Amino acid sequence: MAKNLGYNGNPKLRRAFTDIAMSQYEVDEYVKCMNDPIYFTRTYMKIVALGKGIVPFDLYPFQEDMVRTFIEKRFVICKIPRQSGKSITTIAYLLHTIMFNQNYNIAILAHKGSAANGLLQRLKLAYENLPTWLQSGIIEWNKGNIELENGSKIGAFATSADGLRSGSYDVILLDEFAFVPNNIAEEFFTSTYPVISAGDKTKIIIVSTPKGMNHFYTMWVKAETKKSDYFPIEVHWSAVPGRDEQWKEQTIRNTSEEQFQQEFNTEFLGSSNTLISAAKIQQLMATMEEPVHITGKMRYFEAPLPKHTYVIVVDVSEGLGLDYSTFSVIDVTQIPYKVVATFRDNQVKPILLPTLVVSEAKKYNEAFILVEINSIGLQVSDIIHYDMAYENLIKIQLKGKQGQQWTPGYTKKVAFGVKTSTQTKQIGCTNLKALVESDKLIIKDELLIKELTTFSADKRTFKAEEGNNDDMVMTLVNFSWLMAQKFFRESVQSDIRQVLQEEQLQIMDQDLVPFGAIDNGLDNDFEKDADGELWIQDRKRSFVFDNFDWDTLTNKHRL
Repeated sequence: MAKNLGYNGNPKLRRAFTDIAMSQYEVDEYVKCMNDPIYFTRTYMKIVALGKGIVPFDLYPFQEDMVRTFIEKRFVICKIPRQSGKSITTIAYLLHTIMFNQNYNIAILAHKGSAANGLLQRLKLAYENLPTWLQSGIIEWNKGNIELENGSKIGAFATSADGLRSGSYDVILLDEFAFVPNNIAEEFFTSTYPVISAGDKTKIIIVSTPKGMNHFYTMWVKAETKKSDYFPIEVHWSAVPGRDEQWKEQTIRNTSEEQFQQEFNTEFLGSSNTLISAAKIQQLMATMEEPVHITGKMRYFEAPLPKHTYVIVVDVSEGLGLDYSTFSVIDVTQIPYKVVATFRDNQVKPILLPTLVVSEAKKYNEAFILVEINSIGLQVSDIIHYDMAYENLIKIQLKGKQGQQWTPGYTKKVAFGVKTSTQTKQIGCTNLKALVESDKLIIKDELLIKELTTFSADKRTFKAEEGNNDDMVMTLVNFSWLMAQKFFRESVQSDIRQVLQEEQLQIMDQDLVPFGAIDNGLDNDFEKDADGELWIQDRKRSFVFDNFDWDTLTNKHRL
């Protein structure tokens, strides 16, 4: 190759706008490569193979299928095992795309900038090892981006909340997207999707190994259940040559069963520390629905129904773009309760939030409002009570330093909401777990369910895992505390605790009564305490009820 053809002194790269003579064979090969990405990849693309150096890319059958799918579909999501060549396969598609299309703009994104740059370097290596006559001339060849003389560009970026707002892209590759924190992934799509949706041929390709039940899991479930336009590609670990049962046993022996299931069997393993069990979260994901209506930041799942009773629980942030101000509208007319509408916004100012809350409360039959008042929330509840004179604001009468009891009206010892403490949060979390896992609280909102996937144990409490939010979940925690209060049960004329305990009694009876035994109830005494709670005293045997009151001295069980 003539020295003056090289770009920036690199003889492997063709300088832009330099003429090069091509034989008829080369012309025919160029046309063949342009029309057949699989042929191009197998014949001319080189990769670095462990222990072998630079070798031709001999695609596996599932890799060929991936490339064809990328070409045919606009939106693709791939759930693929570790070390199976998923990233280099997407690089092969991107390499062909920038070479044989004019004025294409492509972005490679990963959870870290270094990972995205690593993918771009692999594309660069493949490009440098192409025949000169097959290359397009180089205009720019930097660490983070390439520009060819055909006008096509490709750049590497870290996935961030700001996304690619300022650019215009034909193809976006999101590599190992499961490793991007939930909040960043969500904000990324909020800012970036309008860029993609502007065209009718633009593409998003998501490729990842699972990492828990996070945003990637949500997108995968929606793709599988056809609730989104993403086309799902799943690859089994045995599709990679050389991986058989013996390899599986060796891998598990050298790592762990859990690691193998997640990284090679591509299972979505939920954290064992989440408040809601992984199995239940999977059920919630499968049954979540799109809102029937969206207005601004309000998401409606059911319209207000006549004669129904609703509760709105509010969690307030400072509106600085960090934590979210949220509220959930819950139908408490009958059990199971339902989350029928939600609001979430990290920009709304606390002084404006009361108007939004009261407006929705009036729509939902003058709903009861409970505000969390630990900090800025007190300002919100004061405005609702004093300035807006809303009558159905729930007030908490303080009794001593420990107990709390609701009362209507106002006294000097009344708080206009609930001040979350260790005690109230423990009660709320325990009740929320019981409600959700027994299907007594119906949740359809994707955003709320996402927060539940990362609401995990931390020392003696539960909170969002690092890089995630729990503002929406806290509305349910405070609601679950509320529903255990005596005034609430009387106001809505339903006692969820009694319903749960009656179900538990039935289960325990089925599990403990031997076949053929008959209990006519004559040996049991029923009585009510001063609060009207119904208890059963069993003279024959003892029961242990998890999470419910237990009196070991009298052997009584509250119903």
